[in-house]
Formats: sequence, C-alpha cells, structure tokens
Amino acid sequence: MSMLSENHDLVLSESRGAVRILTFNRPERLNAWTPDLGRRYFDLLEEADRDPSVRVVVVTGAGKGFCAGADFEALAAIGAGGVPDGPGFEIDPRPTTFPITLRKPVIAAVNGACAGLGMVYALVCDLVFTAEDAKWTTAFSRRGLIAEYGLAWILPKLAGQARAMELLLSGRTFPGSEAYALGLACRAVPGERVLDEALAYAEELAVHSSPASMAVIKRQVWDDWERGLDESRDRAVMLMRESFGQPDFTEGVASFLERRRPDFRPL
Repeated sequence: MSMLSENHDLVLSESRGAVRILTFNRPERLNAWTPDLGRRYFDLLEEADRDPSVRVVVVTGAGKGFCAGADFEALAAIGAGGVPDGPGFEIDPRPTTFPITLRKPVIAAVNGACAGLGMVYALVCDLVFTAEDAKWTTAFSRRGLIAEYGLAWILPKLAGQARAMELLLSGRTFPGSEAYALGLACRAVPGERVLDEALAYAEELAVHSSPASMAVIKRQVWDDWERGLDESRDRAVMLMRESFGQPDFTEGVASFLERRRPDFRPL
C-alpha cells in the first residue's frame, strides 16, 4: 500500500444524504492522533465545507475509541529529541480549533476513549453526543504537559472555572455520563446508539434548518464568547435585518404556512 493510500485510510469519509461522516481510523491505537491523521481530518473537513451537497458533518472513531490523544510513539519521540521534523511531522498551518471556522455544523459522536488532544477535537465541534460509558480525560497533567490547544479557554466556558480547573489539574478519567452532566456534551446515550443518535440529529438539521442560518448562528455563538452583551445584541439586529432579505427567510415562512418541508438552498 502506498503512503498516500495509507494516509487516506487514517480518516474515512462517507456520505449519508446531506450528512458527511468522518471516522478516525486507527482502531488498534484507539484512534490516537498523529500529524498525518490530523492533516487528513482537516483536509476532509475543508472538502465537506466546500461541497454544496453536504449540510452537516459528523465525526466519530472506529472501534472502541473516539481519539485517545496524541500517539505515545510520537510523544516519546518528542520527549527524546524535541519536536521532530521530516516526513509525517510537517507542521499543519491550520490550528487545532480549525473546525469552529467552518460554515457547517460539526457534530462529535464520542463512542469511546476521548483523551487529551482527542478531548480537544471533541470540544471544538459545535455539538457533542457521547456514549454514557465513554472514558474522558484531559490527561495533560499526568503526562507532564499543560492544558493544550485552547482547552484552558474552552473548558471553563462549558463547565465553569472550578470544574474545568479540577479536570485539568487532576487529569482524572470520567465517564461520558459525567461529561454530559458537566455540560461538555448535549446528549449521553448507550454506546451502541451514540452514532445513530448523532446521525438522526444531523439529518434533522440537514432537512429542516437553513444552511445559511446555521452558518451565521455558528459564527454568532463562537464569536460572541468574546463580545459584550451590547455588541452581541447590536450585531444580531444587523444580521437579522440582512436575513429578512434572503431567499431562505421567504422559503422558511412559506414552508411553515404551507405545512411542508422547506427547500433551502445549499451554501
């Protein structure tokens, strides 16, 4: 098998109607991150964002893990000789928070181990569905590392400062049911149902929600974390006025009055 083929197999891509399913595919390593896997994942996200047939992206893991953090072989190489370079270790200019910059909703279906960088990957998605028994951990403090890739910014906003601090300092393992209780996931379901639940929700968005509206709302939610209330309100007024002149507003009202499914335009 060629290196190109191997790299393409690291993350699988499948379409189900207007939903694109991306699957981390290193099940023998609980889908632990490598630079090649990260690049392939972001390439596929870019491709889905450009594809007008795709309205929602669902991300999950093959086998028993979602993403168990950075691969320990890569970590060992870094520990032995600093940050490695050469084939397979080229620096990707896209930041780990890249998924939040896309126009389309990205939903994580956390089916198993979700650790370190894997936890970051989950929380920079727009929504998280988790298996109740999935094992979550920040892990960093137990590896001599720090809260990486913006997690010290994201986690307190989702769970509150005290809970975020506790998870980051201890690096303890906690179940998906607790991740839900902490506000890290919007649903916690039995493991065998997590992907189906995420897909059912994604398909609902793809059918009933305006792609243009979802793109603007996604930007509002992520960007308004750094805005004051007055600025957020005033910007929303401006965006609402713009939406009144868009075809999706006309179609949204018409489909409601006519009691039919909307026919929104793709991005």
